[in-house]
Amino acid sequence: MARLPRLTLAGLPHHILQRGHNLSPIAADPADFDTLRRLLAEQALEAGVDLHAYVLMDNHFHLLATPRQDGGLARMMQGLGRRYVRYFNQRHGRSGTLWEGRYRCAVLQAESWLLPCMAYLDLNPVRSGKVERPQDWAWSSHGHYVGAVVEKMVSPHSLVWALGNTPFAREQGYAQAVERGVTVAQQQALVDSAVHGWALGDEVFLAGLQKQTPRRLSRGKPGRPRRRLTEAGRALGDKPPDTDLP
Repeated sequence: MARLPRLTLAGLPHHILQRGHNLSPIAADPADFDTLRRLLAEQALEAGVDLHAYVLMDNHFHLLATPRQDGGLARMMQGLGRRYVRYFNQRHGRSGTLWEGRYRCAVLQAESWLLPCMAYLDLNPVRSGKVERPQDWAWSSHGHYVGAVVEKMVSPHSLVWALGNTPFAREQGYAQAVERGVTVAQQQALVDSAVHGWALGDEVFLAGLQKQTPRRLSRGKPGRPRRRLTEAGRALGDKPPDTDLP
């Protein structure tokens, strides 16, 4: 079975996941993190992608972004990959691939999943034991949304503006949303959709998307032969959701 094409649609938010090869480090120190963030900002601007949220970890990163044009997301990720891998290999005296295959992504229904996805990203360093609070991790967009720093690379989604009528109200509302966190079911859905490339939203949202693409948008219904599901997973090159990074 041929690998499903990656699903990307202009004008819709995407949760993006890129991991280091064999979970090896992609950033060894603050200089690497800062360079990765700078190159991400440059490539997002060049490719016409609105970067809503991000978190950079030592062996993977997550993004929440909306491409303004078809192909914008691929251009951003390809440009970032080429430039950062060249920098990382030269700085650390290594060669070869840095990434674990192609990046993964999932189209999200903003009304249902934008804020949970942002909270999921912000809490990634907490879940991994790097810090006790999301505001203590320097390489995420959390500080921007709670008013601690200003990052020009971050483009807030309209749903974030709806959190309050003033900057202070929006910052408070966002901080409270992150403090509430995400449920286990939400976390599993975000991981599973990104790893497998399924769209994430309700039935009406998925039906509307299906009119825009012939690509299958979700996992097959229960009851399909197990062998076919296994082959599909193998063709995608996916790992089981519970082995994904937090």
